[in-house]
Amino acid sequence: MAASRGADTECILEPLSLPESPGGAAAIENSPYVPCIFCKECYLTAEQSQLLKHMIIEHKLVIADMKLVADFRRYILYWKRRFAEQPITDFCSVIRTNTEAPLEEQDNYFLLCDVLPEDRLLREQLQQKRLREILEQQQRERYDTSFHGICMFCDQEFTGNRLQCLYCEKVFRDKNTLKDHMRKKQHRRINAKNKEYDKFYIINYLEFGKSWEEVQSEDDRELLDNLEEDWSDWEEHPVCAVCLFCEQQADTTEKLYLHMQKSHGFDFPKIKSDHGMNFYQQVKLLNFIRREIHHGRCYNCQEKFQSKGGLISHMEETKHITFLPARSTWDQPQYYFPTYENDTLLCTLSDSEDLMTEDQSEDVPVLSEDISNLKALKQSSVLNQLLYEENKSQEEF
Repeated sequence: MAASRGADTECILEPLSLPESPGGAAAIENSPYVPCIFCKECYLTAEQSQLLKHMIIEHKLVIADMKLVADFRRYILYWKRRFAEQPITDFCSVIRTNTEAPLEEQDNYFLLCDVLPEDRLLREQLQQKRLREILEQQQRERYDTSFHGICMFCDQEFTGNRLQCLYCEKVFRDKNTLKDHMRKKQHRRINAKNKEYDKFYIINYLEFGKSWEEVQSEDDRELLDNLEEDWSDWEEHPVCAVCLFCEQQADTTEKLYLHMQKSHGFDFPKIKSDHGMNFYQQVKLLNFIRREIHHGRCYNCQEKFQSKGGLISHMEETKHITFLPARSTWDQPQYYFPTYENDTLLCTLSDSEDLMTEDQSEDVPVLSEDISNLKALKQSSVLNQLLYEENKSQEEF
């Protein structure tokens, strides 16, 4: 009975798959050969250009931007399977050459590129898969305790004796000769032009369809473009602020405030001064008024109207537009956020302290320091203690 319960609790925690070939999936992944998409010809993975040349000459297939495909072998195997299922014309664009020549001398070539959504998706998936593999490889190397070698720059010894230059990959007879070579030739780095290292560069996987050289050159061009930018003909666009109660616009806040005072009876500078509003309170008040007008609601009596014109007429006739409701109604954190994202009027606000008159500034009390007991103040000051300690140390010396 216990054995039965133990068997019932066994779980499969990862997806299972049957092998798709007699050799199993591992045999496919680890094979050094890449087959032709159309025939039984096979080439070593390192002979990628020979296989591409074979497919162009023998099968008229051109694959665009093959150098940007993260995994050449998996890419070829995928399309070999797909072309066996459907005709090539379902995937490739047909390019007719020698169109002015006789019909028998004309050829049809097939172009496979990432314009095809399936091809683009495949390339992106291969790139993401390779990126994961590279990151996993780097992680393994960081914690690999079985590595053996000799440091190129110090006397720390490890197991191994292959003394090879990182840059030109020449092999030397001893470590001192190798160190001298790398120092004199400035070869203390890997050769970026060696395509064997491309798959290990994370930058190759950051932007689809671009190699590290293209990404790097774009960054350099952007820096140069920024240096060459000429701002001499730049002109500042005038402010275009909108009235709180109608569609009237003005290129200065002074004109807009004058319009709201004469047309609507809303004197914002006076209200701001009377209530002693700081910058943030002004922001909250304007956003509050914008919100209430947008909802068609009088911000004093809370009566709602179907049209904006009816609302403004009501507020002007009842003088509700002139007086503000209680401060607790509009001085709320929720009104820090603008009702309209492009509300230019918010960008032109100034702190109420800027409007303070000279008479008001003179009324501000200034409290002086308590100097009633100067002797006690001098004795307790930090500066006095520091001077005392310095004089004492000089006397001892």
